[in-house]
This record gives sequence, C-alpha cells and structure tokens, in this order.
Amino acid sequence: MLVFFCIIAGTVIIDQLTKWLAVIYLQGGGSVGVIPYIIGFVYVENRGAAWGMFADQRWVFIVASSLAIVVILVYMLCKKPKDRLLTVSLALIVGGGIGNMIDRIAYGYVVDFLQFRYIDIPIVQKLGIPGFPVFNGADSCVCIGAALLMLYLIISMVKEQKNERKQPPANGDRHRREDGDKA
Repeated sequence: MLVFFCIIAGTVIIDQLTKWLAVIYLQGGGSVGVIPYIIGFVYVENRGAAWGMFADQRWVFIVASSLAIVVILVYMLCKKPKDRLLTVSLALIVGGGIGNMIDRIAYGYVVDFLQFRYIDIPIVQKLGIPGFPVFNGADSCVCIGAALLMLYLIISMVKEQKNERKQPPANGDRHRREDGDKA
C-alpha cells in the first residue's frame, strides 16, 4: 500500500510542478519547439476533455473523477492486491485524476502544455490530418495507467486460462471411453 500512495503523491507533485512551470514560462507566449516535428510546449487552458470536447462541463468531470478515485481507493484499501502491475496502474490513474481535479477546482480549467508536433510536417498538413490534443503529465499518467491496467487484465486472463487447462477433468467430464478411444 505504501507504494500505491507514494506513486499517487509523486504523480500529483510532478504534475502540479510541471503545470506551474508551464504557467510561468509559457502563458501568453507562443509555441516552443523542443524536438522538431515531434514534441513542443504550448500553454492551453482546457475547459473540457481531449480536443476541448464537452467544454465548460467541469462539474461533470469533477464528479466522474471523484467517483472513479473513490472506487479505486476503496478497492485498494479493502482488497489490498499484491500484484505490482495492478497497484502501479491504479495509482497512476488516481494520481492523474487528482492532478487534473486540482486544476478544475482551483481554476475552472486544466493547464495543458505538451504538444505532439507531427502536424507541422508538410505532408501531414496537406493530408488534413488533425493535430493531437495538447495534454499534460496527469493525462499521460491516466493513459499509461489505463494501458497498464489493460495489460494486467490480459495477463490475468491468460494465467487463468492456463490454470484451467492444467486442472485434471472431473469424473463426469471424461472425454475418453473405457477402451481408450476418443468419444
């Protein structure tokens, strides 16, 4: 459990620190390229979800995030799972959710500042491919946590299927006749 809460705390601290730096150094300025055609920084006040969808619905996001965070915390406190992958994935989701919730409650929007810049490549512009939404560290943690959770679920299902195959069949489940031929 200590690892779970340390990951949450670290995620929230790093998220809030990077957003604070974005406000100080990027607010009011333009886009700053870091690696050409790959990633840059730009200050955005996101009042919705990805691409600004559902703008000005912050209470919906606060309620939904709060419910998800509470459900995960209750699960972790009651079940105390031992699997590290599950613990890390849920901690990243909770930490990212808390990081964005802090912004929504304090400012009414989420500070985003990371921008994939592949849209700057001329051929991408000619094809009319939309740009990737500007995001932040909390968004990254939620997405990475969700991906790790899916990986955990897949691994768990595979292990469960392997265990089921290893178990000997019950008396009523025999597929062979007494003479050894297949039924």
